[in-house]
Amino acid sequence: MADSNYWPGDSGLLTDLYQLTMLDAYLARDMHDEAVFEFFSRRLPKRRNFLMSAGLEQLLEYLEQLSFSAEEVEWLESTGRFSNKLLDYLAGFKFTGTVNAMPEGTVFFANEPSVQVVAPLPQAQLIETRLINLLHYQTMIASKAARCVLVAPGKDLVDFGLRRAHGADAGLLAGRASYLAGFAGTATVLADKEFGIPIYGTMAHSFIQAHATEEEAFEHFARIYPSGSVLLIDTYDTLAAAEKVIELVAKLRSEDIVVRGVRLDSGDLPDLARKVRRLLDDGGCETVTIFCSGNLDEYALARDFAGAPVDGYGIGTHLDVSADAPYLDCVYKLQEYAGEPRRKKSAGKETWPGRKQVFRQHDRKGRISHDVLAGIDESVDGQPLLAPVMTEGRRVRPSPGLESVREHAAAELAALPESLRDLCTAGSYTVEISGELRALAKRIDSEEH
Repeated sequence: MADSNYWPGDSGLLTDLYQLTMLDAYLARDMHDEAVFEFFSRRLPKRRNFLMSAGLEQLLEYLEQLSFSAEEVEWLESTGRFSNKLLDYLAGFKFTGTVNAMPEGTVFFANEPSVQVVAPLPQAQLIETRLINLLHYQTMIASKAARCVLVAPGKDLVDFGLRRAHGADAGLLAGRASYLAGFAGTATVLADKEFGIPIYGTMAHSFIQAHATEEEAFEHFARIYPSGSVLLIDTYDTLAAAEKVIELVAKLRSEDIVVRGVRLDSGDLPDLARKVRRLLDDGGCETVTIFCSGNLDEYALARDFAGAPVDGYGIGTHLDVSADAPYLDCVYKLQEYAGEPRRKKSAGKETWPGRKQVFRQHDRKGRISHDVLAGIDESVDGQPLLAPVMTEGRRVRPSPGLESVREHAAAELAALPESLRDLCTAGSYTVEISGELRALAKRIDSEEH
């Protein structure tokens, strides 16, 4: 029986079979020379003008902890698939490589490596599946969350998507990815314990329905949380419920019990928000905020809520499954082995060869203007985006706190040109391929393999 505390992400067996079969073959020929792999997206989804890097912290934790228990090695042996050489290798496995990466929260584009791994070939190969698994999801969610932040500046955005996320790991990490991209917090309680992310919550319709009257439910909740409750007012009649909140605020004022806000979760939310705001203001409840939720995303915010008197939004399912772009065409490819550049030539999946760096240029206003993808040894103007974060399997320095990552992400969004802020129109951003890199690719293409 499995240990009740077991979590699949802790196991080296959370990988694809072909990683192990390739390792077996590498080891048979003693192929331990240094390999360089890079993680990048071949192309952006149709409605994405940029991506935001996320998930590096979880990747570094994975690399630090990656090992195979005696039980796991015994199980692999029992399958009869693998050589003793591989089993012995896995029993003593420890990642000893180097990782260069863009800081989390960095904006990046197609063909730009956000993470580069330099390690003996078997090590660099083995980590492929989980590396993509960790980086892909958080990058996808952070990129969508950043779009919500861009269309709702100054609003409190909260991740509400755990219940419909594709598993516990996804639900938890969505809270982290959206927070680093600029959300105010999440409804996922474990995200506070694990990452220190502010958590938000109100009540469900069932709480209202469980009481004899709406008034009773509102007062009960307000007295339980006297420093600032948020009341859900659309269970029955939204405007009638708003009137009841006004009466309750007046009733409890002398007891220093505060109703901080109301939440709207159904109906024509922008119209209801305007009507509720007028009622609250006319009733002396100017400080009571309005929070909206219910199948919202960046498109709904931009389309329906312009000028609406809403203070914050709960963004749920559409965020945590990235409904309009549920995957990224991201890959982890071998770019150099044993000191020689490598290039994949498959139609539609060609790669730029060799170990690379991304150099970023800014205009006079501080907005990003274009990038240059170049070989690691080229001298190119601009800010290099990849920097060492791990050498010999150990972190170069402690990871920045999540608040520092948020500040970096906010600066990155502030530096976006207007052409990249549009939700539906493909923006124009140049990622220039250096002349030397093009020449290298041409030389490799001319060689017979």
